[in-house]
Amino acid sequence: MTTNHTASGLINAAGALMAALSAHAGLPAPRITSERVVSAERDASGDLVLVWGLCFGFHGDTALSDFEQWRQALVVAPATVDHSSTGPHAWLSAATTYAGVPLTLTGYYTRARRDLHVDCGMPVGEGGGAK
Repeated sequence: MTTNHTASGLINAAGALMAALSAHAGLPAPRITSERVVSAERDASGDLVLVWGLCFGFHGDTALSDFEQWRQALVVAPATVDHSSTGPHAWLSAATTYAGVPLTLTGYYTRARRDLHVDCGMPVGEGGGAK
């Protein structure tokens, strides 16, 4: 696998970040990270290429609304949104490409107690036991 380990590898991601924030300056501010992701490219020897991508994370009471605003602005199809959870923690995520750079949106939230299930698959009741 080929990767660029210098700061120059971040130039495309930084450009895409500036373009996204400039084009959608009125949207809620995400928590922004950049990480290496596998691209569809291959180097001359046929190895996969790692590129710097962007991650926009949304947290707190408005996380899902913020996620949705960005999903619509970046024209990410609703059918591509994945839902995952573990215990009371859940998140929506969607991957796209913006200005040639991989970009992942993730909206984190805590599921309501009534939505949780115990190991046997029974809904949790108000008193904390299975209904």
